[in-house]
Amino acid sequence: MINVGKWSFIAGVVLAVLTGFLAIPNLAIVMLILGLVVGFLNISKEEVQHYLIAVIAMLVIGVSGLQALNVLGVGLAGWTETVLANFITFVAASGIVVSVKAILQLGKE
Repeated sequence: MINVGKWSFIAGVVLAVLTGFLAIPNLAIVMLILGLVVGFLNISKEEVQHYLIAVIAMLVIGVSGLQALNVLGVGLAGWTETVLANFITFVAASGIVVSVKAILQLGKE
């Protein structure tokens, strides 16, 4: 099962970057599913805190980066917006799973 999580993570990152060059239909659903798989299979109990901090940082930086690109009107905005939006979808889905697992674990203690 660890290989499934590992390959899901790699696929999510690669697909997020490829979307800057290719239009892939229904990619948001694929990214969501891959993120859920990563959240369920890849993150161990020891990694939860660091992972959630990284997820929060990525979401804040990603969303603010999208806003900054819109305000600045940067020439690469279309490409970077697509990549960031898909990566945010991927990371947010895995973060939701990991945070719910962490909350349930805290409830058990």
